[in-house]
Amino acid sequence: MNIKKKFIFIVLMSIGSIYNSSAQSGDSLLAQLSRKWIDSKAYTLKLAQLMPESDYDFRPVPEEMSFGEQLLHLADNIQWLSSAYLPGPGQKEKKSSTHLNKDAILKIVAAAYDTGLAAHQRLSSAQLDEKVSFFAGPMTRRQILILMHDHQTHHVGQLILYLRLKGIKPPEYIGW
Repeated sequence: MNIKKKFIFIVLMSIGSIYNSSAQSGDSLLAQLSRKWIDSKAYTLKLAQLMPESDYDFRPVPEEMSFGEQLLHLADNIQWLSSAYLPGPGQKEKKSSTHLNKDAILKIVAAAYDTGLAAHQRLSSAQLDEKVSFFAGPMTRRQILILMHDHQTHHVGQLILYLRLKGIKPPEYIGW
């Protein structure tokens, strides 16, 4: 190996070592869920970008939310769980999709994911096991985080289906 390749190899190994030790020094669940959350935001925004604005009112059947309503519901839930049960700012007002254009909805969704990430990052390992009073019964903050991830995944799956029904190929999944 030449000197330049050795140097690059050493730098990359050092970065990997720093990353591994810092991730292990905190709660690995928090580190993993934060990384997953960042990827979920990117993927959700890609899905939202693909749907033409003219189809944000599309709903496969009358009793389902429209594409835009799905996005706003997802954002509202993230804001609610992050502010009511995790350390973070107060809950923001819910928005109706009837008066919002695509760009406004995208900004709301991005801001909600940012609020969720900030809540992930403010939690300590000790706080994960603290109980909170939830409408379905007491839950730990750890359970709230997992619920937040599960709920957004559920609605992202619906967004994928809406795109498919409109003949739009969703982007490749962003794994973590």
